[in-house]
Amino acid sequence: MSDIDRINQRIESFRNAMINLQIQLCSVPAISPDSGGEGEAEKAKILLEFLEKNGYEHIDVLKAPDLDAPAGYRPNIIARYKGQSADKTIWLMTHMDVVPPGELSLWKEMVASLFSLKAFQAEGIRPRYDVGIVLVADEETGNGKGIDYVLKHTDIFRKQDLIIVPDAGNVDGTMIEVAEKSLLWLKVKTLGVQTHGSTPEKGVNSFTAASHLIVELGRLYQIFGAVDDIFDPPVSTFEPTRKEANVPNINTIPGEDIFYMDCRILPRYSTQDVYHRIQGISREIENRFPVKIELEIIQDVPAAPPTPSHAPVVQALQKAIKATYGIVGEPTGIGGNTVASFFRNAGFEAASWSKVDETAHQPNEYCIIDNMVGGAKVFAHIFLQT
Repeated sequence: MSDIDRINQRIESFRNAMINLQIQLCSVPAISPDSGGEGEAEKAKILLEFLEKNGYEHIDVLKAPDLDAPAGYRPNIIARYKGQSADKTIWLMTHMDVVPPGELSLWKEMVASLFSLKAFQAEGIRPRYDVGIVLVADEETGNGKGIDYVLKHTDIFRKQDLIIVPDAGNVDGTMIEVAEKSLLWLKVKTLGVQTHGSTPEKGVNSFTAASHLIVELGRLYQIFGAVDDIFDPPVSTFEPTRKEANVPNINTIPGEDIFYMDCRILPRYSTQDVYHRIQGISREIENRFPVKIELEIIQDVPAAPPTPSHAPVVQALQKAIKATYGIVGEPTGIGGNTVASFFRNAGFEAASWSKVDETAHQPNEYCIIDNMVGGAKVFAHIFLQT
């Protein structure tokens, strides 16, 4: 029996143990203090115990100070598993934190990566190169105390390393995420004059003006209408999302209205160009209605440089996906943001992959057990064959 067959057989034998760890992790909340939680310290204890029992020679905890967390810090775990060669390291990075209940987050790829290496230990087989596991805090609320902190306070990553972030994927496992769009979030406040609903001539309806603005902002799809087929969807998107309450009663015309825009922009366009065009459309509405429109940038995140489609990390994932599932992994760009962008901005080639039902941040989010086992096999193939 080949080494990869032995490893895969061992991973299958861990199925119940993987489920049990998943249950154990799900039983311990790891919500950011910014969202009313206590952070990741308690979940980190479970993971550290697992790592210490399963062959990791070097385990460090990088503590990002956070006085709002009961522990006083946010833990970032860096664990290494020695391979046959230290010429490069294959890194897997996942996060420990989740969003608040009702929008439960996944740990399936964290469990998959841990049990993949547990199979190597059980079979007495060394990966071809060193393997590193990074379990970070604060992914759900900005990464400032998570991977961003790790990158700023360590020099553990090298240009020759392979960096895999199981933070994006699709149902059939064919998507290898190599690029992301720029992100621009705006708060749009329209100021008119409040009055009674029976005397609209005495006021200025901010809701009406804001509604016209939303319609006109639909022109952004044509103004920034380029198509790039590496992305899914292949166009920039400009969508009104959150709407704040204006007046509490039906018979009052609102003097203030607030809504938000979520713009996901192809990298060929700058976020500033989009912002300036939105300013211009807002001025048009001000000229049509006697209102004042204020724009506030909530987030402005230019796209990180893409990982080349032929990069070693992409090729390694393609080989492993083909060997495990018999399908072709396609380099793809997405509109969402993953922590892979932090690596790309730091000059490292990183790719995201997972086989996952696309239920992220939805109520009753779930993990398919076969995907968890299959993910472990994909990672094992990379550890052994890369």
